[in-house]
Amino acid sequence: MNWDLAMQQFMNYLRLERGLSANTLKAYQNDLKQLASWSLESDVRPQQLETEALRTFLRMQATKGKTARSQARMRSSLRTFYAFMLEEEILNKSPMDGIEAPQLGKKLPVYLSIPEVDALLAAVDRSQASGERDVAMIEVLYACGLRVSELVFLKTGDVFREDGLIRVVGKGNKERIVPIYPSALDALFRYIQEVRVHLEPSKGFETHIFLNQRGKAISRVWVFKRLQALAVQAGIQKKIGPHTLRHTFATHLIQHGADIRVIQVLLGHESITTTEMYTHLEQQHLRDAVLKFHPRKSQEKGI
Repeated sequence: MNWDLAMQQFMNYLRLERGLSANTLKAYQNDLKQLASWSLESDVRPQQLETEALRTFLRMQATKGKTARSQARMRSSLRTFYAFMLEEEILNKSPMDGIEAPQLGKKLPVYLSIPEVDALLAAVDRSQASGERDVAMIEVLYACGLRVSELVFLKTGDVFREDGLIRVVGKGNKERIVPIYPSALDALFRYIQEVRVHLEPSKGFETHIFLNQRGKAISRVWVFKRLQALAVQAGIQKKIGPHTLRHTFATHLIQHGADIRVIQVLLGHESITTTEMYTHLEQQHLRDAVLKFHPRKSQEKGI
């Protein structure tokens, strides 16, 4: 993969699946352009860069007079870029793994609280036929932690209602089986049996579950924009997209005691490294539990 293609796909991922602002996207793009320009001097592609080379590049940022905050942002950009490369299965190990974490701390993934998920669902106008589709879409994203591409390509034959399971075709056409809770299944079949049944699928989309009014599969961009609109109606201040619900799925499982390797399987991550970004949530949750329940929590320091 060359730098132009890598940056194009990475920016699409950040815009459509992470829902980042224009200013944040520009910052990521500028950071990657600097790395690409430096790498191309030696004719090195993004997947060929090794840890030591990246260390050299990052040390150069300090010699150019960049502030500590700018250096930390650069490190964060590169970590996100190589996490994306892992998720796309272009690499099986991030060359950023051996590089010290930014001193200013790492930005945590945006996720919704349980009340915010409830508010998002409540914002849907279910008096409209499209409302049942919206509810089903949100329920499936949150219940199963799907990528937006996995949602839009979900087929009728992928849902096993009696078993409470769905088959997900992920990146590289790799399949995984994910449990789905009953209320999400009910929402999905309510949409299928009461709304979708009245739509005439276009040729090639006969088995797609989520269809637009023209009988074609809903698009990734549409899902992103629809979730943003519903978030505004729900009074949610965070800027969200489909990937927010994927983060929310993983975060809520961690907070309720799920093992990180179970979450790796459910999310379809090839490498545990990608899933480990959620471990900070587990540590935070454990800390909060100690501070809340430990019998000596209220005693003053030094006593």
